[in-house]
Amino acid sequence: MGYQAIADKLAADRVVVLDGGIGTEVLQRTDRWVRNGIESSPDVVRQIHRDYLDAGADVVTANTFQISRHTFLNFFHDLEHMRAIGAPGLENRAAELHAMAVGYARDAVREAEAEDRVAIAGSIAPLNHAFRSDLAPDPKQAREEHAETARSLADAGVDLILLETMNTLGEARAALEAARATGLPVWVSLVPDAEGRTLGGEPLADAASLLDDGAAAVLVNGAPPEIVDRAAAVLAGTGKGPTGAYALIGRYAPPSWKMDFYPRFLHCDQTTPEDYRAHARTWIDAGARIVGGCWGTTPDHVRAVAASLDGN
Repeated sequence: MGYQAIADKLAADRVVVLDGGIGTEVLQRTDRWVRNGIESSPDVVRQIHRDYLDAGADVVTANTFQISRHTFLNFFHDLEHMRAIGAPGLENRAAELHAMAVGYARDAVREAEAEDRVAIAGSIAPLNHAFRSDLAPDPKQAREEHAETARSLADAGVDLILLETMNTLGEARAALEAARATGLPVWVSLVPDAEGRTLGGEPLADAASLLDDGAAAVLVNGAPPEIVDRAAAVLAGTGKGPTGAYALIGRYAPPSWKMDFYPRFLHCDQTTPEDYRAHARTWIDAGARIVGGCWGTTPDHVRAVAASLDGN
């Protein structure tokens, strides 16, 4: 039901506000990273969703980025090795976490009495690493594994599938085909480089062809605002359909998804909500109709974006 309101906004050429960082907010509020906070901090995750709703988000994203059976299996030599030394139940753990994460988002939407206007997105990441296009799987593997994750999220009750931080058109196209089999709308978002390409080296303008393949929208994310400025204009300039943008702020500090963006960290990013709002207006003026925040952004950044729309 929630997605119809989103579709109506896009059809009317109005701006849809996507939420901001989830995992980085869990870290800021708890200093812990235990399965994305899904098990360790459920009340915190619910409150993050609610804070984004209160900030003006039209779409809240379930905290499912990088949660898939493939992600668990990647820590082992193969399935038998996982069964031999892994914790019990890892084969089904992703589906269980999907159900929990989507449930938290649904709780927040219900509490805000926003079921008729807000959609819940199920986040799906690249199979391997968002910034390593050289690790992208072949299309057959991508279709099979993304299909499993998409079906799990659909069963958990999401309103749309968000394929985000994709780094090659090949994996994005295979994942789109797999996700569309759920019957849900699918948004595809790719990571741009500073030259207007995907991290895999394909011209970003070619990503608009995903709209011809059935994507309900094509976006860019996973890059700083200055890079997203150009990328958003490239996508919107194709004129093919709904496009969008959401940037990260901060500095990525491996091996987890920790971002050095808070004042207590040495390499602090000073992108204020007002700074971020100015970039978002650049994306909107270029033609983007879905805007929000990626890693490091907060409800305050999303609130600044939403407050600037002036009824658009």
